[in-house]
Amino acid sequence: MAGEIVNSPQTKAGSGSVEKVMKKPASMNDIYERKGGAAPTATHYCPGCGHGVIHKLIGEAIDDLDVQDRCVLISPVGCAVFAYYYFDFGNVQTAHGRAPAVGTGISRAQDNAIVMSYQGDGDLASIGLNETIQAANRGEKMVVFFVNNTVYGMTGGQMAPTTLIGEKTVTCQDGRDPNFAGYPLHMCEILSNLQAPVFIERVSVSDAKHIRRAKIAIKKALEIQRDGKGYAFVEILSGCPNNLKQDAKGSSDFINEQMEKEFPLGNFRDRSADACPVIRPTTDFSTKRLVEIFGTSDAATSKADAAFENSRIKIAGFGGQGVLSMGIILAEAGCAGGKNVSWYPSYGPEQRGGTSNCSVVLSKDPIGSPVVYAPDILVALNRPSLDKFAKDVKAGGFLLYDDTIEGFEPPKDVTVIAVPAVEIATKGGSLKAVNTAMLGVIMELGKTGLSEEDFQNAVRSAFADKPKLVDLNLDVLKAGADWAKANLKK
Repeated sequence: MAGEIVNSPQTKAGSGSVEKVMKKPASMNDIYERKGGAAPTATHYCPGCGHGVIHKLIGEAIDDLDVQDRCVLISPVGCAVFAYYYFDFGNVQTAHGRAPAVGTGISRAQDNAIVMSYQGDGDLASIGLNETIQAANRGEKMVVFFVNNTVYGMTGGQMAPTTLIGEKTVTCQDGRDPNFAGYPLHMCEILSNLQAPVFIERVSVSDAKHIRRAKIAIKKALEIQRDGKGYAFVEILSGCPNNLKQDAKGSSDFINEQMEKEFPLGNFRDRSADACPVIRPTTDFSTKRLVEIFGTSDAATSKADAAFENSRIKIAGFGGQGVLSMGIILAEAGCAGGKNVSWYPSYGPEQRGGTSNCSVVLSKDPIGSPVVYAPDILVALNRPSLDKFAKDVKAGGFLLYDDTIEGFEPPKDVTVIAVPAVEIATKGGSLKAVNTAMLGVIMELGKTGLSEEDFQNAVRSAFADKPKLVDLNLDVLKAGADWAKANLKK
């Protein structure tokens, strides 16, 4: 860490004089046990790095405001990803650039939380630029501490979005060329064009004078969070002497004389005096409300058959053939039958015509994975699905496909059933009901541990918003079951 900054004056015994006690903020750990290694009181930051100073300023502001128990720090990929080593409050590590999105979720789920997003320029201004702008535009209740040292520090000093024109890095060894790599991004200026942010300021930690000003801005931003007033953004110009090959004076001079010329210090916005606390409506997740939304019942389901173990079903075909909806109906039937149920879809970007499949697991026990690799029952609605998944069916399992598919070589040790599903559905009044015809066959097979009533209730639920289709699909379900009863040996 940088030199300790005074926390509290104490009277020296017998002298009457005031003695300044140098110590870490209470919101920071005295020993970095989480870091491990041979030096539990040293940080992982390089000598001369500004992160240690900034950590101290944040910790002191938190102590001054007495908000430690409300704080959550978001630390994405970068030099500060291990910030949880040092702070004694909540921390969430996130993927590169995603801190504002995660912070939004935490802030909205925990309304009283003080959410801090701690990000570098290689994170916030590149892969995280959109998340940053969108969170600021929404006025999320969070403070963003943006550490700008003009390079990707953690990965060896590559050119970053804030690298200065002409500045040399390992990936622009002749200096940044704006004709090739564009110009440095000015984040404070970009965000100041938005309506929602309450506080935007750029500061520096190049020397003692600038550190004092940075401390004021950091505390101000945290006060805004304490009071729930909305979005605050503090950009901090900092050194990376190790990657930029600078000594202490060279690093300080680089910030003061070159970085400040490109990134002028100052306050871009402070509406904290007039801003009101952000009040968002709370979401009602009570059982009563969820029952109303999803049209379900909070009554206990029937007890599952103790003799039933589990059934793993895969349904595959083209997009638009009702593959996913068939899986949903089967899963609904499982719920009605008191089973543990999972439904897992897999599909391409096409709305129609692309391949899709879904896995349905029905089990008496909790389900460890929703993915079905070796199905007990495979329903293939097209030839590509047969070719892809038929070999995966368990020995002793069932393979159902439409009898219009020709030239198929069935696997051994599997019961293969060519179902006239197109014919059944067409006679029932809708070619689109091919999936329901297949459900009828599955119902009659009796391998799912579900009753006829379970299937019927699931069909009614699936078409509750389209009453005219309920009876049609119930008739096709019965027709599929009747065909199976007449043509399949038990």
